[in-house]
Amino acid sequence: MWHPVGRLPARVYWRRRIVVLVVLLALLGGLAWLGVALLSGRDGTGAAAADRTEPVPEPALARVVPSVTAVATPDPPPVAVTQAAPPEAPPEPLAGGPCTDDMITLEVRAPAEVPVGSKPTFELAVANVSAVPCVRALDKGLQEIVMLDAAGNRVWGSNDCFPEASSDARTLAPGEVVSIPLVWGGLTSEPTCTVPRGNPAPGPYVLRARLDTEVSPDAPITLVQL
Repeated sequence: MWHPVGRLPARVYWRRRIVVLVVLLALLGGLAWLGVALLSGRDGTGAAAADRTEPVPEPALARVVPSVTAVATPDPPPVAVTQAAPPEAPPEPLAGGPCTDDMITLEVRAPAEVPVGSKPTFELAVANVSAVPCVRALDKGLQEIVMLDAAGNRVWGSNDCFPEASSDARTLAPGEVVSIPLVWGGLTSEPTCTVPRGNPAPGPYVLRARLDTEVSPDAPITLVQL
């Protein structure tokens, strides 16, 4: 190989061999450069693709089932606020009708001090405080005054031993006051009037009146020993 034999001089064959060698080296160099270029281009393309943010595909379920925020929910209907009806005013009292308890006042009138054993007179005062005349039963059986001691114990009652009966429907004008006297015998009593009676001890007491269902405030009274 290295000693070519031919009709031409040896240097001709050496030149041809050198040319072929140069061409081969050039081809090899070109192929190497092309391979490097291809590899560099592929890496650049991959890096650029990596740098680009690809859109995330929408899940198939999201395309079928709408999201909660995408579903339009209807607004609830307005709630009507019901205002409470104002309380009805009580009916005006009728002139000439019955005197109800809220149309009258009841009061016990008595001396501030009473001697033990005396027989004082108390008064049951009935007043019409309404704007119209009305009728109230002032029957004896509906009237009562009781005496209570400081502990609230019942000491005496006007209907215990001598109850009375009568029929007295009274027409009371607006502002009219009717005073009914009741005499106390000065002795203790109880509703059956079977317990021995005696003088109550000196000290503070209260008197309380009743006219059927109407009850008066307590009126203080003091029994004193003379």
